Amino acid sequence: MSHINSIPPKTLTAGIEGHYVHGDKTTLGLVILAAGSTVPPHHHPQEQITYIIEGSLQMVIDGKDCLLEPGMYYVISSNIIHSAVALTDCKLIDVFSPVREDYRTE
Repeated sequence: MSHINSIPPKTLTAGIEGHYVHGDKTTLGLVILAAGSTVPPHHHPQEQITYIIEGSLQMVIDGKDCLLEPGMYYVISSNIIHSAVALTDCKLIDVFSPVREDYRTE
């Protein structure tokens, strides 16, 4: 048992960092985004579920605009192009399956 804040943060891009824990088949991340930070369009083989804890996140998922606010989630299928802009400071949970090996910090 451990506290997620004890995991060294991984900087994803300017203004965005995540604390990631990995199981055998999934990755869970607590992601902190500064207002105005952006996640450029990308895709990956992992399915992703994004759940908003705090703030407003404008995403484009498979060409569709999606405004996510606290309590909202979105399931992003494998290999779907998506991007994001933090409209405010944001805190969210990302879950990936299978594991995001590129997000390991240990």
